[in-house]
Amino acid sequence: MSDRRTQIMQAAVRVIARDGVRGLRVEKLAAEAGVSTALIYYHFHDRDGIVRAAFEQINRTAEAYTEPRADAGGPREQLQAMLLDELQDTDEVRTTSIAWGELRASAVFESALREDLRAATDSWDRDVAALIERIPEAAGRDAAGIATRLTALVEGLSERWHSGSLTLDRARALLIDAVESELRPVR
Repeated sequence: MSDRRTQIMQAAVRVIARDGVRGLRVEKLAAEAGVSTALIYYHFHDRDGIVRAAFEQINRTAEAYTEPRADAGGPREQLQAMLLDELQDTDEVRTTSIAWGELRASAVFESALREDLRAATDSWDRDVAALIERIPEAAGRDAAGIATRLTALVEGLSERWHSGSLTLDRARALLIDAVESELRPVR
């Protein structure tokens, strides 16, 4: 992928995070990326191409900072670290998370986003479920169901944090409690 295309995609994510999908305009994107509108059309052809490429950029960025880390300990600690990595107070995570939430909300109105969003969500759920399946306390449990509940919770907590309804510390504490509740041994 060319450096210029990557630069434009990163700018598109920032514009979406700041102005929403509906606020994404080619002229605004060109100014943010420091390129001509013609170059944007050359790389992406139309607005839908820009949104799709921004979505792919968001996924790549999030995958990079939520990759399970062997240094986090066992699978339970890796799971918790992976989920908590979605709730970090860094520019990269905030921008990516806000843009992801905006794309998810926009998929309600723009059916073209739904398939890609579903595929990305399913992939994230599978990654989380794979970690859950490695946790001894979760043996015999519905790993897919636990994964869906936890990833949906992360998204909801993230939205509340970004909208000012919840502090980051509270969001992280609630997530830690939820992981513990989900993995508590069944009696």
